[in-house]
This record gives sequence, structure tokens and C-alpha cells, in this order.
Amino acid sequence: MDLVIKETLEKLLEVLKLSFVGVKVVKEDENAYCAQIETENSSLLIGWHGETLAALQHLLKCLLWKGGLDSKVQVIVDVDHYKRRQEESVIRLAERKAEMAIQSQKEVLLPPMSSYFRRKVHLYLASAQQYKDAVITESTGQGEDRQIKIIPK
Repeated sequence: MDLVIKETLEKLLEVLKLSFVGVKVVKEDENAYCAQIETENSSLLIGWHGETLAALQHLLKCLLWKGGLDSKVQVIVDVDHYKRRQEESVIRLAERKAEMAIQSQKEVLLPPMSSYFRRKVHLYLASAQQYKDAVITESTGQGEDRQIKIIPK
């Protein structure tokens, strides 16, 4: 599977005439892979607020699904660890907001974010020792305005 993802992404980058040094695919768990693109021009591949990267990831998933990949398999495309840095930032924000919810005993809303980052926050706050018995989370809103509500127990 790693090789199929790698070859498909490399072919996609070539067709789109996007320069890259290499592609490395890592299996993160049973149904999740991360394809890391190494490039000398990361801003071109990332785009404004990661929009180009998101589009590239969507195209890759469509090609893989058309090629027979199970739709339950998640493929994340990252460029020079951009998404990893974003994840860390979102988790730090969630920690600060969870602390606020615990101290104030009031619900706290996080800003709207993608389903990927909402899932990361839900999983993190549900499993982190200091938060799992202190708060619960739920998603509210619609579409691009969907956000997480942190509720003290």
C-alpha cells in the first residue's frame, strides 16, 4: 500500500508540474498513512492556509479510491511537516481552552476547523490524563463553521 500511495502521489506531482525532491510514506496505524513530500519550494505546495495542500490530498485520495483503495483508509499529505506543526498548535490551543473550561466551569468554543483537526482534538482531550475525566467535547455548527465545544464535567 505504501508503494501505491508513493507512486500515485509522485505521478500526480509530475503531471501538475510541481517540483519535489522526494516522497516518503509512513503507515501511522492500520487505516492511516502519511505521505510526506520533500521539496525546496514548500510554500507553493502548501498554498494559502494549506488550501493547495488540501486540494492535492483530495486529488490523491480520489485517484487512490478510483484505483481500488478502500475508502476507510485515510491518507494525509504533508509538506515539510506543515500539518504536524498545525496539529501541535491546535492541540496547544485545545489544552489552553480546556483549562479555561475547567477553571471557569463554563463551556468554551474553539474556532472553526477542519474535520481532521476536530478529530485530533476530540481524541486528544478524551485520552489525555489531565482532561479525560474533566471535560467532554462535542462538535457544533455546519460546514466550514463547524467547531468544538469543550464542556466541563
